[in-house]
Amino acid sequence: MNKITKTALSLLALFAIGCASDQDVIYKPQAHILPSHIRRLAIRPFQNTTQQFALEDKLTLKVNNRFLTDGTYKITSEKDADGILTGTISRYIHLPVAYDSNLVAMQYKLDVVVHLQFIDKAANQVLWQEPNFVGSIAYPAATLPGGMTEEQSRELIWEQLSEKILRRTIQGFGSETGESERRIAPNAPSEPTQ
Repeated sequence: MNKITKTALSLLALFAIGCASDQDVIYKPQAHILPSHIRRLAIRPFQNTTQQFALEDKLTLKVNNRFLTDGTYKITSEKDADGILTGTISRYIHLPVAYDSNLVAMQYKLDVVVHLQFIDKAANQVLWQEPNFVGSIAYPAATLPGGMTEEQSRELIWEQLSEKILRRTIQGFGSETGESERRIAPNAPSEPTQ
């Protein structure tokens, strides 16, 4: 090989190494954490717009306990708080997803959807909101080994949601997000007909 060929191969190898390292770069947006003036939080009792009774009490209790256990922010009354976390349980979906040969439900799936908002009390504005924050679990029927009841699965959902709500509040956007709303814009152009 002549000197020009060796140089070209060396440059090509360096280029390939540079391209490979670019593929390993992962985009991670800057966290949108709470402003520094927010030191005390209030958690409003969650609202419930579903047909299920008393879900809001259990979720409010779990979220309060999770924030108290974490200790990053002091939990206080709304009057003394710098920021307010609010939420509404908007959907409760409990469905059988697997059946045996006799059409007896063997597995269920429970989804609880919560709409969250965080209010900066000093600025009197919503800092962030998550419209479709989902807690989800699939579990075997209570009659099976390792199975559980709907109430037991709800307890796991409350644990899951309280942890996700804490992470979203403290670590900022990107740590946890709600499912996107899928809707068609009202003025979207229709597909051309042929």
